Amino acid sequence: MPEFILRHNDSTMKYLPNVLTTFRILVTPLVLILLYGNALPGLAVALALFLLAAASDWLDGKIARKFEARSRLGQTLDPLADKALVLGVFVMLCVVAPDAAPWWGVALIGLRDAAVTWLRSHVPSADGGFTLPLAKRKTAVQIAYLAGMLTLLTVEKLEGAAGAWARDLLATPLPFAAFLLVAAFTLWTGWVYFARMRRAPDGQDAA
Repeated sequence: MPEFILRHNDSTMKYLPNVLTTFRILVTPLVLILLYGNALPGLAVALALFLLAAASDWLDGKIARKFEARSRLGQTLDPLADKALVLGVFVMLCVVAPDAAPWWGVALIGLRDAAVTWLRSHVPSADGGFTLPLAKRKTAVQIAYLAGMLTLLTVEKLEGAAGAWARDLLATPLPFAAFLLVAAFTLWTGWVYFARMRRAPDGQDAA
């Protein structure tokens, strides 16, 4: 993390994770509207905002750990902000690139997230729920796929060799194959959550 961030007053920094989470929530509708327009300027801005929001997710986690700034509000809002951004972009891909992200696959991802959210809210623990480290890896994989797709959708609007390359790649089975891998990994992490709950029904092993 940049040193200039770490030099700030601790009490101020403790509020920053929730500010960054709120930023992700507020920017998500703009990203989705721009994607729906499916025009070069809007796609480019949507890609930039999506990458900025993804970076804010990493940064707020670093700050929260560094300054012990975890709060019940942050623990509630952070996963909701992530899901709103990621699932929202997946849904927009169903609209602008249905061959790469079919609706049934996005629906399965959404159902997995809904089931895990319900599970986390019903498993007792010191924090009122539990989150496995695997969840962050799942989010990272999803963001990597979405960033790649948004990049291709933006570049394909360009003239010349770059645009032709992106259009050719989007016409291959590779984007759909990548989506299947992401969906499979996402569903597997959901199975891990429920398997963990079966091993620790009282929440004692769900840290």
